[in-house]
Amino acid sequence: MCARFALTATPDQTASFLDMVAVEDFPPRYNIAPTQPILMTMSGVAPAVGSNLPNRQPLLVRWGLIPAWVKDVRKFPLLFNAPSETAIEKASFKAAMRHRRALVPASGFYEWRRTGGRRGQAFWIRPRQGGLIAFAGLMETYAEPGGSEMDTGAILTVTASADIAHIHDRMPVVIATRDFERWLDCQTQEPRDVADLLRPAPADFFEAIPVSDLVNKVANTGPIIQERGVTASAEPKTNGRGRKPGADGGQMTLF
Repeated sequence: MCARFALTATPDQTASFLDMVAVEDFPPRYNIAPTQPILMTMSGVAPAVGSNLPNRQPLLVRWGLIPAWVKDVRKFPLLFNAPSETAIEKASFKAAMRHRRALVPASGFYEWRRTGGRRGQAFWIRPRQGGLIAFAGLMETYAEPGGSEMDTGAILTVTASADIAHIHDRMPVVIATRDFERWLDCQTQEPRDVADLLRPAPADFFEAIPVSDLVNKVANTGPIIQERGVTASAEPKTNGRGRKPGADGGQMTLF
């Protein structure tokens, strides 16, 4: 699964990586959690003939997909991950798989090794060569009963690769840059045409760095949570009002 990830690249680096139109400035985000806003990109209107301008559009969505047919969100589970093996036919995801495939830029993700059924050692899992990666995402616009609309999304997951399986049996699907266009092309590429992209990352693509349990708390949003061997005692002190300095951490708000 993927329940936390990070995006610490600059807006310009992110836009360039995804061949995306410019995005508004945003701070590094070290501990992105479900229900928070995440950046996605989808294919936009085709550029004019001969134009070198990017046509992929940035989109800020709530991490937690809500299908259009849901009547009461309070009774619906939080779908922040979508199992790739069943997404093509599952009611919650099949419309988005056909019409609204997306890319989610990331610097890496976090996973926990479970011990005795409990969340144990935390790991920061990043590309061995550094840089950005793109998770396979799905987007759905949900119309609330009051008439307002909210863009929501999920990250597709797959069986973990050999270098991750000792930590967790699932991992996010990573789309290679050469496959961006095919994944995003919902006009000519049906879900069955891109099913081959829903596979684990190559062996040794990622490195897993053991980190402290600081990452367990959403309020901890600084780079310290990615440091190897940091102990929980290094957690920042509160500012006297019961909040840690920078507790909002630039995580952004959607509501």
